[in-house]
Amino acid sequence: MAGNPFPLDKPALLEAYRKMRTIREFEERLHVDFSRGDIPGFVHLYAGEEAAGVGIIGQLGDGDRIASTHRGHGHCIAKGVDPMAMMLEIYGKKGGSCGGKGGSMHIADLSKGMMGANGILGAGAPLACGAGLAAKYRKKGEVAISFVGDGASNQGTFLESLNLAAVWNLPVIFVVENNGYAESTSRDYGVAVDSYVDRAAGFGLPGVTVDGTDFFAVHEAAGEIIQRARTGGGPALLECKMVRFHGHFEGDAQTYRASGELDDIRANHDCLKKFAAAVTGAGVVGADELASIDRAVLDLIELAVVQAKAAPLPTAADLTTDVYVSY
Repeated sequence: MAGNPFPLDKPALLEAYRKMRTIREFEERLHVDFSRGDIPGFVHLYAGEEAAGVGIIGQLGDGDRIASTHRGHGHCIAKGVDPMAMMLEIYGKKGGSCGGKGGSMHIADLSKGMMGANGILGAGAPLACGAGLAAKYRKKGEVAISFVGDGASNQGTFLESLNLAAVWNLPVIFVVENNGYAESTSRDYGVAVDSYVDRAAGFGLPGVTVDGTDFFAVHEAAGEIIQRARTGGGPALLECKMVRFHGHFEGDAQTYRASGELDDIRANHDCLKKFAAAVTGAGVVGADELASIDRAVLDLIELAVVQAKAAPLPTAADLTTDVYVSY
């Protein structure tokens, strides 16, 4: 497109912004409602990390699988899971993505290739290997992506999965969402290598590190890796250096952060601000168009919360459903 310096056309740019804004407002609303005591269980928010999730997952189809983390809402929305059903699920209500029985840390939608958030650190990596093995046998060019945080990257299951994917040449991409803290432990304190690319090299995998707050950097790097996996090139690792706006979990006082750190990342490392500045500055998208998306998203989130609060709880009869699968 003449005059468009970006790898996506205008409708795709607007869709990417809509997904990122939906994640941001979804998470910011949960932050408020959880503090009021409205939401059961534990909640871990993806706010601040939207560019990585959308930049990667936006290039996948329903036949591609992802294995998420305990911080899975952003991955769900990026993969096309219905935010209305997600809100019902997080509120523990009937009609939720998993019938209101999974909650925040186990939210899933297999119809969209979202194999689930996971409360066990690093547990999604072997699941992605299984999905990758199935994709290899189906020979339809599908891929599987495992997301882990910098803390979960130290888990044995993750490292074993790197090796297995390499040995079997699986179409699996391992994404390390490096937000700087494994709960409250600095990445620099808890990880021996300087770069996660070094870990990939140890298993014979190619790897690349990108600025996870830059949607276009993530999109470009992920696109190359995904296409390589689709065409038989095998597994790879993508490290996204990013920031989270909230604590590891809701209620985390974040006393481990330096003074002014949170103010700095919101002011200078907000991926939505970077995206908006880039597309409006290039004259491809108008600020009014982004503002219109903002308003529509806020209306959607408000409706989702209203419906979730009014929805019925699962019944005793629902307790024994979805326990076993029949083939």
